[in-house]
Amino acid sequence: MQIGICGLGTVGSGVFNLISENGQEIKRRIGREVTIAQVGCRRDHPDCDLSVTNVTRDIFDVVKNPDVDVVLELIGGADDALKLVMEAISNKKHVVTANKALIAEHGDEIFSVASKNGVQVRFEAAIAGGIPIVKAVREGLSANKIDWIAGIINGTSNYILTEMSKPSSDLAFVDVLKDAQKLGYAEADPTFDVEGIDAAHKLTILSSIAFGVPLRFDAIYTEGISGITAEDIGYARELGYTIRHLGITRNLKDSVELRVHPCLVANDHMLAQVNGVMNAVMVGSDAAGATMYYGAGAGSGPTASAVMGDVIDIVRTDGVHSIANLGFMPESLEAKRVMEIHEVVGGAYLRIVVSDKPGVMANISTILSHHEISIEALIQKDARGGDAHVVIITNTVLEKSLNEAMQELAGLEETRGDVASIRVAEFS
Repeated sequence: MQIGICGLGTVGSGVFNLISENGQEIKRRIGREVTIAQVGCRRDHPDCDLSVTNVTRDIFDVVKNPDVDVVLELIGGADDALKLVMEAISNKKHVVTANKALIAEHGDEIFSVASKNGVQVRFEAAIAGGIPIVKAVREGLSANKIDWIAGIINGTSNYILTEMSKPSSDLAFVDVLKDAQKLGYAEADPTFDVEGIDAAHKLTILSSIAFGVPLRFDAIYTEGISGITAEDIGYARELGYTIRHLGITRNLKDSVELRVHPCLVANDHMLAQVNGVMNAVMVGSDAAGATMYYGAGAGSGPTASAVMGDVIDIVRTDGVHSIANLGFMPESLEAKRVMEIHEVVGGAYLRIVVSDKPGVMANISTILSHHEISIEALIQKDARGGDAHVVIITNTVLEKSLNEAMQELAGLEETRGDVASIRVAEFS
């Protein structure tokens, strides 16, 4: 089986070296040799010995090369990647990609064309790096009815929140972001990571694989971490919670929840223990129960491992007997409405800055009671300038009711500014 590598950056170089170093081990597992027929890259990678490799500066040479059986799309981006993948498929070549945006936004089109051309498209590396979460959900849990998925699926956001959450830290988001950029964990433009877009791409794909629904990136609710403050981190800790950025999807009777946002996670929950750039995904299913998958969510080695896992699966099936891309027969995918965020039910963390004078707590309690919102926990902290911070954890509430209550709370004469809120994660 001969492969063509398009892109020789972090992932492409990792794949090149993994084949070079573990080629014999791979052959022992599958009984066939996997070789690199051609590499398409703008420039050589200093960590790769290309002295005996066919190298081209035009990536489209790779998809036209008759010796190439499998094209690895590792260039990233959108337009060129889509064009490259479509041309590879039209040339009857299997495709392995690490491009989560490509699959989340164009997957339905790609899978349809691949099916007509009798080739496979695999994308394990697009989600959670070295964690084989696609295989776990699509194959390992294929006999289960999957009810929900919740996970930390962006290492940059998790690193920032981990650093902000250290007991000795009172660093602001912008300060930790700068450190993350210096360490190479965050891009110069970190928007995709810290505003949740990267996680939204990944969750869109996972939701489709888990529930057998079409890809709906256009409908996902996305909220980033740039609004999380050191105060929120500290108050959450005092109340027994850690703040994590989660992707959550649930399969309901006639709709699907699909959302990415910060959450308060109870300190004794496993996801609260996932620190730094690590990823973790929990899956709730009927027969297997709740299972968790943990590991490195990015990086050269972990992502290259996922890419080669897909290549090996193609070799093992001779590229013929493939598993349906989203784990369900294409004709059986069930279109469901994606729930609006105001329809979601759950607990919430509220932080209200008020003038510290008699009657304020009574006014707050009256508004919450009017909207049938009960209080699970409450702390009040005096602040400088005669103001106080009132922090509340609510019991389960419809988000629409919570938003209406927050508007009324913000409108109180004693309230200083908007009411801050963070959802409380519930795993069931």
